[in-house]
Amino acid sequence: MTSYHQVTGGLPPQTSLMTGRAVFTEAYAFIPKGCFSDIVTSCLPGWSRTRLWLIARPMSGFSETFSQYVMEVQPGGGSDAPDAEAGAEHWLFFTGGLATLTVDGQGTEMEAGSYAYIPPDAHWTLWAEGNVPARFHWLRKLYEPAPGVAVPEHFTVNERDVAVRFMPDTGDRWGTTRFVDPEDVRHDAHVNIVTFQPGGVIPFEETHVMEHGLYVLEGKAVYKLNKDWVEVEAGDFMWLRAYCPQACYAAGPGRFRYLLYKDVNRHARLRGPWLGR
Repeated sequence: MTSYHQVTGGLPPQTSLMTGRAVFTEAYAFIPKGCFSDIVTSCLPGWSRTRLWLIARPMSGFSETFSQYVMEVQPGGGSDAPDAEAGAEHWLFFTGGLATLTVDGQGTEMEAGSYAYIPPDAHWTLWAEGNVPARFHWLRKLYEPAPGVAVPEHFTVNERDVAVRFMPDTGDRWGTTRFVDPEDVRHDAHVNIVTFQPGGVIPFEETHVMEHGLYVLEGKAVYKLNKDWVEVEAGDFMWLRAYCPQACYAAGPGRFRYLLYKDVNRHARLRGPWLGR
């Protein structure tokens, strides 16, 4: 049985201590679930009956490739023009409620566990249905075309229909639900779900150029972020810049799972506006 953390907002009482677990450093940001309050929600042009928590955006000197939202769309709400950003590709992962996602005329009912990839410049709409809000994570990135490489097609799937691919020699304690083939270079980023069984670990400090957004869907663990071991639980978000060392020990009584973004499959850019050419 899979369950996903639901962000519901609200405000803590005036009697609460203000000291929490939030951290922003030169290498990572950690946003605990208690920071997802009503006072940090936002609205979007073209969306009705909708609010969101904007938890990552490109920021010079930090993570620069993607944005990430936690969306709450009330029944009957949604959009016929979700995003005016030309060239943006999108990933949606649903944690609750019902919605109809239509991409280039193809409609799909989305529910908890549903995943969608939407290619750049596709026409899409989303409208919530049912009696409870549709809740989903929305990640956006400017697609990086490559010579001779086709743009990926739109697809939808539910994670329950995708087998977990376990890392070798881990006793099936550390695995990834991969929604696209890692060798499919049409995709310039991956949004997957990582699962640890109790006692599973990342047994070394991963240090790499890829940026990460990690939203904890289920369970708890201790996570190594740069120089710090940080306790994390369902509803927390970790935002890692390139080269931030990272490791994990799943210390809770149940599974530990998170939604993971990373940029892949493209050359490093050698020219840009900052070089004047």
